[in-house]
Amino acid sequence: MTSPAPIRVVLVDDQQLVRAGFRMVIDSQPDLTVVGEAGDGAAAVDLVRGTAADVVLMDVRMPGTDGIAATAQVTALPDPPRVVVLTTFDLDEYVVAAIGAGASGFLLKDAPPEEMLAAVRTVHAGDSVIAASSTRRLLQHVAPMLRGSAGTTTAQADPRALAELTPREKEVLVLMAYGASNTEIAARLFVSEATVKTHVGRVLGKTGSRDRVQAVVLAYRTGLVAPADLLRDAP
Repeated sequence: MTSPAPIRVVLVDDQQLVRAGFRMVIDSQPDLTVVGEAGDGAAAVDLVRGTAADVVLMDVRMPGTDGIAATAQVTALPDPPRVVVLTTFDLDEYVVAAIGAGASGFLLKDAPPEEMLAAVRTVHAGDSVIAASSTRRLLQHVAPMLRGSAGTTTAQADPRALAELTPREKEVLVLMAYGASNTEIAARLFVSEATVKTHVGRVLGKTGSRDRVQAVVLAYRTGLVAPADLLRDAP
């Protein structure tokens, strides 16, 4: 029986030593392989256009085209790879900008190697690499930005984007927006985790969301969830 093809990773960082460290860790895993490196955002976009990649680890702060702009360009490509933004700054504005640009999550550069490896595998599988607790904290601060409140440039979304969801699927999406994990959603709704996974898959499919993060962004932009709900009803 042949082994599945390894997950193809592109590294984007303006520091060569950082890229070398990431490459050493990633290439030590039998199920992962680095297929390219870039030192700035513009080079990254060109590289991804000509390279079959599954996941891009993208530095957020680089000279020239930064990681946020590069993420937006990469995720706009046909059949794009998933993007995990790397940052040394655990700051909400960088995270929400990355998510708004289409990233599937973020990872601090000083995270342990096993966390980076887990992030690559998790995002490749279609899940968010933002932990439930981090999602809840993050959204409490940046939900108004996702909603497109006064003073922001984030556009609101048409609520009709959620029209195909059943009441139970909307309920699952709300819990996802609170930052609940599949296990927490299953406990809240008194169903199995397998059932939750099925609902999540249908939510993603019906809303055209690439992953949980993008579905949560849509929940806020359509007004399905409001920032105050997090503080009042979060599980």
